[in-house]
Amino acid sequence: MRPENQSSLSEFVLLGLPINPGQQSVFFALFLGMYLTTVLGNLLIILLIRLDSRLHTPMYFFLSHLALTDVSFSSVTVPKMLMNMQNHHFFISYPGCISQLYFYIFFGCTDNLLLAVMAYDRYVAICHPLHYNTIMREELCVLLVAASWITTCAHALLHTILLVRLSFCADAVITHFFCDLTVLLKLSCSDISLNKLVIFTEGGMLLFLPLAIVLGSYIHIGTIILKAPSTKRLLKAFSTCGSHLLVVSFYYGTLVGVYFLSSSWDSKDIIASVMYTVVAPMLNPFIYSLRNRDIKQALECLSFGLKKLICQ
Repeated sequence: MRPENQSSLSEFVLLGLPINPGQQSVFFALFLGMYLTTVLGNLLIILLIRLDSRLHTPMYFFLSHLALTDVSFSSVTVPKMLMNMQNHHFFISYPGCISQLYFYIFFGCTDNLLLAVMAYDRYVAICHPLHYNTIMREELCVLLVAASWITTCAHALLHTILLVRLSFCADAVITHFFCDLTVLLKLSCSDISLNKLVIFTEGGMLLFLPLAIVLGSYIHIGTIILKAPSTKRLLKAFSTCGSHLLVVSFYYGTLVGVYFLSSSWDSKDIIASVMYTVVAPMLNPFIYSLRNRDIKQALECLSFGLKKLICQ
C-alpha cells in the first residue's frame, strides 16, 4: 500500500456495522428511535432545569451540562451512521473524519470530567451537609464546569493535531462506524510512537484522575455511612447517589469494554461500542428522572402549564 499524506488523501471508507442488507431498514429504525429518544430526553432535562427554580442547585446545574454533552456526543456519530445505512454510502471525507474524531474525544472526555465533578458534589452533600452551600457556591460550580470544558477542548485538540501530521495509506478502510483514534492510528504509515506516548501519559491521566475522584468520593461516602449505619441514612445516601452511581458504572463499564477488553472488530466489540456511543447517552435521562422526585415534580408542573396554556 502506498502512503498518502493528509493533503492528498480525500476520504476514508467506513465499514459501519456488520448488518445483513435485508435487516438494514430494521436497524435504521431502531437506531433512529434511540437517537431521537436521546435528543428529546436530554433536551427535556435541560429545559426542566432551566424553567424550574427548585432545580437551580449545583447538582442539577452539573446534570444540565451532562445532558448537553450526551446530546452532543451521540450527535457526533449516530447521524453519520444512519445516513450511511440509508444511502449505502460508506465513505467519509478526510476533513469530516478529523472533525468527527475531535468532537468525539471532546464530548466523551467532557462526560468523564463532569461525572467526577458530580461525584465530588455528592461527597460534599453527604459528608459535609452543613457546609454544602458554603463549599458548592455558584462561583465554584461555574469554575468546575468551565475547567472541564476547557481541559477537554485542549485534550481533543492535542490528539487531533498529533494525528493530522501523520501519513495514511491509500484506500484506507476504517473497521468501525465512526472515526476512532485507535483505528486511525492503525491505518497510519508514519511513526506513531509519539501519539502512543501522549495517549498513555496525558490521555491516561485524564481518564484515571477523574476515576480516582469518583472512587475516592464514594469511598468517603461509604465510610461516613458505615460509621453510624441506619436505614434512614442508607436510604438518603441511595436516593442522593443512586442515579449518579448507576450512570458512572454504565459509563466506565462500556468504556472498558470498548478500549480495554476488545482486541478486534468482533461482535463483542460492536456491542460495547454501540452501548458506549448510542445506548448510554439515551439511558441517562431515564436514570436521573425515574428515581428523582424533583425532576418528576418539575415535569408535572411543565405538563400542567402546557395543558393550561392549550385550554386557554
